[in-house]
Amino acid sequence: MIKIILRKIRLLSNARKEPYLLFYNILGFYPDWIEYYQLAVRHRSVSVPVEKGPALSNERLEFLGDAVLNSVVTDILYRKYSNKSEGFLTNTRSKIVKRDSLNRFAVEIGLDKLMLTSKHVNTNNNNNNIFGNALEALLGAIYLDYGYKKCKLFVENRLLSKFIDLDKVAESEVNFKSKIIEWSQKYRIPVEFVLVNEEFKSPNKHVFHTQLTIAGQVICQSTGASKRESQQNASYLALKQIQSNPRFVQEILFAE
Repeated sequence: MIKIILRKIRLLSNARKEPYLLFYNILGFYPDWIEYYQLAVRHRSVSVPVEKGPALSNERLEFLGDAVLNSVVTDILYRKYSNKSEGFLTNTRSKIVKRDSLNRFAVEIGLDKLMLTSKHVNTNNNNNNIFGNALEALLGAIYLDYGYKKCKLFVENRLLSKFIDLDKVAESEVNFKSKIIEWSQKYRIPVEFVLVNEEFKSPNKHVFHTQLTIAGQVICQSTGASKRESQQNASYLALKQIQSNPRFVQEILFAE
């Protein structure tokens, strides 16, 4: 309790100081250990040499923040879409945490205006990811300063609720079936979707079981609330196998 009280006193005493106020405008709360946040906006082009270890820049915080962001977004999507498949959740998450989304979020909250970079770095270049990387570093700073719960609140309240429509993003799902068909046409290997079962859980709830075969071989089976969804989920599982096995094509052709 004493530690909490002392922390509040220190925050109140620092609240009017400019660095704290600048970060407050972005975060919605005052930093405790402001050094983390100042490091989060320090690009490697202006890194600070130290006697032992790597020069100080936001790269290590970016590494931490990347993991935290993925965990937070996964948590949010898992709870919001309780009846959706792994493929749906993975696809939706990838669209939220992709680099151009993070760059946009960073600019929207004004993080770009706090960036410390060398004058030789062109921050106006649309091909660089300086601001998105800094946003991940900022998440790393929040995590070290306040922990996971504060990170989740920041992502929910300062990013997702203001700048993104989760349902709209979710609706624009990648067509995994189309991707697997494109793959089959590229390698001239036949792909077939076979409906193996249809369960009637209730008058308004069906579960479809689809089997995906490549060159006559059963690759995977998945379910869905519709034929399309079960085919999408099966396609996602098949693509995971293909991407994780560099010899997949050769093995299929050899077995054929």
